[in-house]
Amino acid sequence: MTHLLHGLRCATCLTLNALWLDPLRGLVECSECGQTALIVTDPDEGRTA
Repeated sequence: MTHLLHGLRCATCLTLNALWLDPLRGLVECSECGQTALIVTDPDEGRTA
């Protein structure tokens, strides 16, 4: 179950609207160049300072 990330640009190839979020695997992937990035989730959602 992946989601297209609208309005974001790949930092490697600079393609707009090519990033897909895969929350189950914890990564974002560019469909144009194949670059991947791991995501870090915040279980606290920024509630503590």
